[in-house]
Parts: sequence; C-alpha cells; structure tokens
Amino acid sequence: MRRVVFLQGVSWLLPYVVVACAATPQPPKTIPPATVQQPAPATPESDATYHFMMGHQAELAQDLDTALKEYRAALQIDPKSKEVQSRLAALYFALGDLPQAVQYAEEVGQGSGQEPQMLTHMAGILASAGKPERALELLDKAIESAPERGESYFPKGLILLNQKRIAEAEQAVKKGLQYTSDSPIGHYYLGRISLEAGNIEQAVANFDRAIAVNPAFEPAYLAQASIYESRQDKDNAIAVLKKYLEQVNPRNRDIRQHLVQLYIATKDYAGGLAELEKMLEENPGDLDAQLRMALIYGEKKEFPKAISRLTDILKSKPAELKVRDYLGYLYEETKDYPKAMETYRYNIHLDPRFSDSHMHLGVLLYRLKQFPEAVTHLDEAVRLMPKQPEPHIVLGLAHLQSDQFEKASQAFEEGIKHHPKNADLHFNLGTAYDKLNRFDDVERAMETALSLDPHHADALNYLGYSYAERGIKIEQAVSLTKQAVALKPENGYYVDSLAWAFYKSGMLAEALTEIKKAVSLVGDDPVIYEHLGDIYMKQQKSADARDAWLHSLELDPSNEKLLQRFREQGMTNPSYEDRIQQAKRRVAEKTHTQQATP
Repeated sequence: MRRVVFLQGVSWLLPYVVVACAATPQPPKTIPPATVQQPAPATPESDATYHFMMGHQAELAQDLDTALKEYRAALQIDPKSKEVQSRLAALYFALGDLPQAVQYAEEVGQGSGQEPQMLTHMAGILASAGKPERALELLDKAIESAPERGESYFPKGLILLNQKRIAEAEQAVKKGLQYTSDSPIGHYYLGRISLEAGNIEQAVANFDRAIAVNPAFEPAYLAQASIYESRQDKDNAIAVLKKYLEQVNPRNRDIRQHLVQLYIATKDYAGGLAELEKMLEENPGDLDAQLRMALIYGEKKEFPKAISRLTDILKSKPAELKVRDYLGYLYEETKDYPKAMETYRYNIHLDPRFSDSHMHLGVLLYRLKQFPEAVTHLDEAVRLMPKQPEPHIVLGLAHLQSDQFEKASQAFEEGIKHHPKNADLHFNLGTAYDKLNRFDDVERAMETALSLDPHHADALNYLGYSYAERGIKIEQAVSLTKQAVALKPENGYYVDSLAWAFYKSGMLAEALTEIKKAVSLVGDDPVIYEHLGDIYMKQQKSADARDAWLHSLELDPSNEKLLQRFREQGMTNPSYEDRIQQAKRRVAEKTHTQQATP
C-alpha cells in the first residue's frame, strides 16, 4: 500500500496542480435528489458514482493503490467522465508517473465544456511534464470559457516566463490581476517576472504587494530575502525573515534556521544565539540547534561554552563523529592538547575509517613534533582520502622534519599524481629536492608551482633566495623576491630574501635598508642577523658587523662557519667567547627540557 503523496518539480505551479486529497472532488454524475422516497434501481451512473466516492475515501486515507483501482473502475463504467480522468491525472502525477498523468490530463483537455479550474489544473500537470505549449492551449481554453477568472492567467504568465517570453508573461499576469487584484500569487508571479527582466526594485515592490494582500504568503517573504542576499544586503534579508517569524509563523523551523545562518554570516552572533534559544525553547532536544550554538560560541572564541554544548550533544549521540572531531579542534584552541588527542583517538576507535580525525590528529602530532606517530595517522589519511591534497602535504612535511627527505619527496610526488595542478604540492616537492641537493629539480618544481599560481609568494621567495644564495641569476633573484615582498610586505623573511638578493647584486644601500626592515619585522633570527653582519662587513663597518654577528651567534651558537669567520676577522675576545659559551649552555638546557616534556 502506497501512503505517501509527493510532487516532483512542480513548486512553481503548486497552486494550480491537483494534489491528491487537496479538494473535494465532484462525482461523475448527479446523485439522485434526496426527495426520492424509494431507492432507485441500480444504474451504470450510480455504480460509477459509488466507485468514485470509494476512490475519494481511499485518497483521504492515503491508500492510493485502492484510490487508483476505484477511479479506474468508475472510468470503465463512465469513460467520458472528466472528473474521474482529472483525479487519475492528479494521482499519477503525485506518484511521479508522468506518462500516465499526461495521458489522463490530455483526455481531460479534449472536447469542450470543462470547468476552467479543472483545465488550469491539467495545464499545470502538462507544463511540469515538459509540455508547455499544450498547457498554454488548455489555459487559453479556460480563459475563453471564463475570461473574468484571474487564476487562469497567472500560470499562463509563469509558463511564458519560463520560455523567456517576458513581455507576454507580464501582460498575462497583469490581465489576471485586473480581475483578481487581491491574489497574492498574481503579485508574486509579477515579481518573478520583474526579477527576470532585471528590474530588482520593481520585483521587491511586487513581493511587498503580495505580502500586503496576504501577510501569510510565505513565497513572497523568501523571494524578498533571496533578493537582498544576492545583493549582499543581509540586514534587509534578516528583517524580512524576522517579519515573517513575528507576524506569520513563529514555528517555521526552516526559516529560523536560515535566519541563524544570516546572523552568523554578518557576525551578529548575539542575534543568532537569540534565535537558537527560541528553537531550543520549543524543542530542548534539538541537537542541530545545540550544534549551531556551539559553532557560534566557537566563532566568538568562547571555547568553554562551545565545549560544554558539544559535550552535551555527545552524551545523547555518542556516535556523532563530526561533532566529536570539532570538539577536538576546540580543545586544540584551548591548548589542551592531551584532551584533543584523546578526542580524536576515541573517534578513530569508534570508526578506524573516519579520515577527518586521522588527519586532524596527524596535524596536531606534527605541530607537537611527534613525527613518527604523526606519519602513522597521516599515512592513513592519505589512504582514506587520496583525492585531498592536504594529507599528502602534511605527510611530506612530517618526513622533512624527520630528515627523511626521500620519503618526503615521494609523499609530495604521490600527491601530485592525484593533484597535478596543486601549486602547494609542487612547491613543497621543490623544498624536498633542495634537501636532496637536486637543484635542477628544485628549479623545475618551483617554476611549475609558479606556472600554476603566479602569485605563490612562497615559491617566488624560495626560488629567488635560492638563486641569490648560489650567486646565480641575480637579476632574476631580485625580481622574484621583490614580487614576493609585494604580495606579503609584512613577511620579514621575504624582506630578508630581498635584502640578500640586493647584497649579491652589489646594491648595498638597498640591502641595508631591507635587512633592517627584516630585523624590525622578525626580531631575533640568527640568519637575518648574520646577513646584517655580512652587509656591514661589505660596507667596511666592522664594529656594526661584529655586533650583528655576535648577536647571531648568541641566537645560534652551533653556527661553526660564522664562528670561524668571527674569529678570523679578529672580533673575538674573552668576553665575547664567554657570551657564546653561555648561549651554547642555554640552548642545550632548552633542548633537554623540550625532550623531557611529553
């Protein structure tokens, strides 16, 4: 027994399509008058009426199989009954059986004498089944039989609009409004036509008229809100939806959810939370509202409140893996890394194939420099979602940090097989080749990255600095690093690269200007201070060079090459040597502490 009635693709003609049980049908023949004292003998007409009424009762009970059977029995007795044919057309349409629906709708449309409402309904079915011209014929027949009936003009206008016959569509709807000026549907369709014609203000005005005629007419509110959203006027979109909820239907959950989305988009988190509170007042067990509330708290950086909400959700729905995965992210944001790892691991325990938690746990372990375990989870993330570039990238980076350069290059190369046009993969592959002393391959990888993304600042900087460091293609080095700095002028490391390129090209004044800017942007970086000392030495400013190099050695006392140059230039003395030795002890103690911390 089929008990669910549904429509397919008819939202635009819904008011005109006969839906099963939508209206009380008329019997195919006249029932004998109530004044008759004695029961009349059985006739074909009374049999047809009996089957028709039985079909109608089955429709009301949503027993569509029985309804179809009874209607077909009525039609067998009275094959010319337009009423029975229209009911069959409507039922088959509701069931998605378009060929049968079209067949009966065509039969209803044949001949003359049909009610205009019936013709309008059948036109809706035919239009939705891809027969707009035949639908227009039925609507013209309905209009001819009752020209003062405005409701027949409106679907005609919409069919013409769908055929891009905008002027004719407007004419038809306006004609209908002359007869039925209080029709919200007419004003709504006129708004749709204005919208298609590009007259936005007129469309809004027409939707306003539809609402004025019928303040409960939902499509007009949604159309107005959609217009405002398309114009990035979210404040007015919010106002329209709030008006609907306040004046029409405060229990419309879908519209309230959409209103929450608009509040979030405008970062009006207080407004979004207020609407969610209303949803939870109506249904305290609404997990979707609770989740949205947690997301808002997360956006507001109110992590304890967000965590509390998500924890409550997981008590009711412990198998909600995505919710728990987001909870892990919130723990990361609060720097509670043990709980974050525990959360991700529990997800993986529940479902070892849940790729998001493998990925997020792998990234967190990478950030915590726990590279072997990070690689384990990133390997699994790559296996589970090979079509995503991010797992390949982070896996390769984890291998790089473990000094496993060959494995790193293999991870990036594998990613490129799946994502040949991903510039980040090519860039990172170039860095791995650099560690393997394959500079020709470095160039090719960086050039490929730049061909895919000419504004890839990292690739511009890396290739430019590589040329400068090697003393080759110096003009190109200057050009590349200049482009990188132009894209990210606050990146001190890019500025350092530009300074180094200037230095290698002999432009010492420019080099000094840029290296000082790099120092101000980055602060204590041993490489930048070493470069600063080199530039000062080239300018024969020995005292300034000594101070810069000494600071670099205090930051990185393991730089034996610089220490050797420092001594060769006669810059050392017992005091400086003591400062360098103290720096070595500080670094050793810091390293020991980091290794001892889990």
